Amino acid sequence: MEYNTQRGHLIIPEYGRNIQKMVEQAIAIKDREERNRYAQAIIAIMGYLNPALRDIVDFKHKLWDHLFIISNFKLDVDSPYPIPGKNTLVAKPKKVAYPIGNIKFRHFGKIIEDMVKEVALVEDEAKRDALTYNVANFMKMSYLNWNRDSVTDETIIENLVKLSGNKLKPKEDIRLNHTNELLAINAKRNAANNTNIKKNNNNNKHKRRKK
Repeated sequence: MEYNTQRGHLIIPEYGRNIQKMVEQAIAIKDREERNRYAQAIIAIMGYLNPALRDIVDFKHKLWDHLFIISNFKLDVDSPYPIPGKNTLVAKPKKVAYPIGNIKFRHFGKIIEDMVKEVALVEDEAKRDALTYNVANFMKMSYLNWNRDSVTDETIIENLVKLSGNKLKPKEDIRLNHTNELLAINAKRNAANNTNIKKNNNNNKHKRRKK
């Protein structure tokens, strides 16, 4: 009896041991044409075993890459795609540049800070006042996303003035949308997002069944 602990290491476990054995047999085939045909057959089986890969762009390319990886890059066949090198598995990904900048109020985020700066540059007073009111309401809505408790208009206005460097000073009688109204908008938007996510998941499942 042969136990798994006595068998060779599975390079990509998702494909199972039979695929790995088939790849090992393909490596041993001396005739190149026959070896190419055998590789094509393995690719077809790999695609059948992993239907989820069909949702990936260039899934065929991915299958061929996996084939060479399973063979430990020993399989010499004609691939329709560039053959990956062994170094690609150990190469470290490049560091993603992280935006540097101090955000004064993290619950508002960088986008709102940029919006406030742009509004402060508007020369037309009436237009600037209207935009200031809209931005203040958006700030209040964003605040309520992070903190379900009520927030006063005075707090939002105070934060707005600080973000603008005292360039935006809303009128004293300004009244923002009521907290309950903004919470209802947030709830409606979140419900719509959840519905869209469910629809996309169901559509993807339906597509996979068709394939």
